[in-house]
Amino acid sequence: MLLVATRIRCSTFLSNGPGNPEDVQTVAELVKELKGKYPIFGICLGHQMISLAYGARIYKLKFGHRGGNHPVKNLQTGRIEITSQNHSYAVDGESLANTRLKVTHINLLDQTVEGAACEEDKVFGVQYHPESAPGPQDSGYLFDQFIKMMEGTKDGEKN
Repeated sequence: MLLVATRIRCSTFLSNGPGNPEDVQTVAELVKELKGKYPIFGICLGHQMISLAYGARIYKLKFGHRGGNHPVKNLQTGRIEITSQNHSYAVDGESLANTRLKVTHINLLDQTVEGAACEEDKVFGVQYHPESAPGPQDSGYLFDQFIKMMEGTKDGEKN
């Protein structure tokens, strides 16, 4: 069977990574340039980069989040997801009030921000690792959401 692509799917995926998000301001600047042009999905450090790009602040957690059993509440659906986490920094929830990002997920252990989104710009991110699937499929919908966003985009323009 011959499959021919008739549309170009343009998007940006920001992966996890180690270290202080303040040390990679060039990525936050890139997100500023791309937001509203392409769908963007960020995981962990990628979520922090999105938040910085929109003007939020990041702070260092006293102990960090580590392990595979962190309960996170999806504020849009009310569902609880069991997540895998490995980070030392978090988005300051109060600083999101002055941005176009809306909190989408919270950590039920300490109420830290676990997700944020700007629907208008087709941008969202989560602090945890949905690719780790500790739930084991609790967070798979995030990748489906990103694919749907890409399907509505052609050549870098919103449809």
